[in-house]
Amino acid sequence: MARSNSRSGSDRGRPRDDDDRNPRPKSRAATPGTSAGPTQRMLRVGEMIRHELAALLSRGEIHDETLAATVVTIPEVRMSTDLKLATVYVMPLGGLNVAAVLEALTKNQKYIRTVVAKAINLKYAPEIRFRHDETFDEAMRIDRLLHSPKVRQDLDKPDLEKK
Repeated sequence: MARSNSRSGSDRGRPRDDDDRNPRPKSRAATPGTSAGPTQRMLRVGEMIRHELAALLSRGEIHDETLAATVVTIPEVRMSTDLKLATVYVMPLGGLNVAAVLEALTKNQKYIRTVVAKAINLKYAPEIRFRHDETFDEAMRIDRLLHSPKVRQDLDKPDLEKK
């Protein structure tokens, strides 16, 4: 008895396009243009790096005059999908001396990477990049926009549809 959907010897081992019985999940990279967001592991490793950097700065282990004189906040660390690159977003308290703080952190990048690598047990020590955190600026811009006279007049209009 021959099966209608049998494969020849040369087709064995290859995935079939029309095989509905065993659909394979598509990888995240298979659909360009869609962002699935960070994985749990990326978030966890990013948070571990953030905590270690915050402890490093609060203990004053980085010997730099700019960093010693400035309180630095690290609101977020984003990891690449392969966990080999960590983008650290920093914000000095009050938003002052951003360029000087970024320069000081970049100057001590090798030392920071070494300390973080020892504290976090990963196969590869991630390369660390420092960026200015602009979420506070964006929040202030949105707040100013919401309190602008143009938006205020729309909020103060009586609703004509509620009759």
